[in-house]
Amino acid sequence: MPLQNPKEVAGRRAAEFVTDGMTVGLGTGSTVYFTLVQLAERIQSESLAIRGVPTSVDTERKARELEIPLVELADIGSIDLTIDGADEIDPDFNLMKGGGGALLREKVVAYISEREVIVVGRAKLVERLGTTFLLPVEVVPFARPVVARELTRLGATPNLRVTDPGAPYMTDNGNEILDCRFEGGIEDPAALEIALGRIPGVVETGLFVGLAHVVVIGNDDGSCEVRARP
Repeated sequence: MPLQNPKEVAGRRAAEFVTDGMTVGLGTGSTVYFTLVQLAERIQSESLAIRGVPTSVDTERKARELEIPLVELADIGSIDLTIDGADEIDPDFNLMKGGGGALLREKVVAYISEREVIVVGRAKLVERLGTTFLLPVEVVPFARPVVARELTRLGATPNLRVTDPGAPYMTDNGNEILDCRFEGGIEDPAALEIALGRIPGVVETGLFVGLAHVVVIGNDDGSCEVRARP
């Protein structure tokens, strides 16, 4: 059997969770792109009626190109279902996100969602967060030196994310990102999330604790595993 793209397998499968009339959070990243494509196909073939809430400028552009109807965050009170990706996910459904720089908007959307479905390839499953991916911390540029010192005090090695020319990477919100390495990974994601939130100048972190309800895992052979949080 020829190998298949696990991102496409998971992304398209997750679109099946969407039903008519839903307000849907549209995540950011290469795996969610296939969810967008599948939703656009369903809109055309099934006359599926949904409203999408994009989590980034990039997702908004792609959704418009695919003619997925969008709604402003200010015009809704809650979101029925959000489909998003992750850079890592541990056995307790804690997530590491933010490789694409959209962590703040992704967390806002996840926070007001009734259900959060995460789409990943099997390589994203880890026993401990921070072992294969650096933790992104979005910071106000003015406060970056202070935040970096506090991150170091908490055991992290922070590195400023930069663009190709060497300038600081800027999020859709006009902030910078410090990518943080924790030797041996992150022992207690919930406690670290609280500690980071107390640092003035930290806007948001890539730790998503207690927000994911379902994970859809795509495999190279074209199969798909769906796990629900107990």
